[in-house]
Amino acid sequence: MRAIEQDRFGGPEVLKLVEVDRPEPGPAEVLVRVHATGVNPTDFWHRATGGLLGRPVRLGWDLSGVVEAVGVGAALFRPGDEVFGMPLLPRAAGTYAEYVTAPSRHLARKPAGLSHVEAAGLGLAGLTAWQALVDIADVRPGQRVLVHAAAGGVGHLAVQIAKARGAYVIGTASAAKHPFVRGLGADEVIDYTTTDFAERLHDLDVVMDSIGGEYGPRSLRTLRPGGILVALASPAETYLEEEAAREGKRARFMIVEPDSAGLTSLAGLVGAGQLRVEVDTVLPLEQVATAHEIGQAGRAKGKIILTL
Repeated sequence: MRAIEQDRFGGPEVLKLVEVDRPEPGPAEVLVRVHATGVNPTDFWHRATGGLLGRPVRLGWDLSGVVEAVGVGAALFRPGDEVFGMPLLPRAAGTYAEYVTAPSRHLARKPAGLSHVEAAGLGLAGLTAWQALVDIADVRPGQRVLVHAAAGGVGHLAVQIAKARGAYVIGTASAAKHPFVRGLGADEVIDYTTTDFAERLHDLDVVMDSIGGEYGPRSLRTLRPGGILVALASPAETYLEEEAAREGKRARFMIVEPDSAGLTSLAGLVGAGQLRVEVDTVLPLEQVATAHEIGQAGRAKGKIILTL
């Protein structure tokens, strides 16, 4: 089968199309023929550093495809079922490939209303937003929620999830992307290039920060007592927990985890017309280096998808 592999760390040029053996599903696993896979910022980091992966490095965690075979005890799915998900993170999943094996409970049935291209953009980004806003922050009706990078892969889904939970949603984005973010349901959009959100906003209930760095301390300033900041960018953000506690606030750093129940909840929002996946760019697998270049430029609106 075709797959993307790298034997050294570096820029997009290290990504190579190779032929490798098709895997076989083990107990409680399924073999999925991948129709599309998403490109995510964690892919760039692992490509450049190796991260938590061994060698050779095989990138990719998002997938949408069709179950080809099932291992012993994998009772949730049958061959021919359409599935999507984010298997194995932070371990290697290698979804930049024609076939992938995954624990069956790291996947869910693909929403009928989504194409494989759209569903491939929902797993990692959607679960990140869901776990941050629902599992950790427990966003409730009437709360004021700030979503940084609201036009990005995670951000554009987070805006919609927060709105579906009944929140008043504020997003940060460049001016050119304001119509898009408002179209997602955001009540306010702040141009981060001209306006200091930390000076403008106060008494927020929840902030979701996928940017990191100085955005963390500045975001803490916008929270009400008891409000929560969910940081996604770097384990270094754990220092914010102590700083928040001194101010009577809360902060949590999280890494997204495989979650079949969360995937099913996201699929439910799609079915209810409360969640859609914006696809910025679609490229064939062999143009993976170009996909990484586009993603790292930081100008994509929504998701970048590779098709097989």
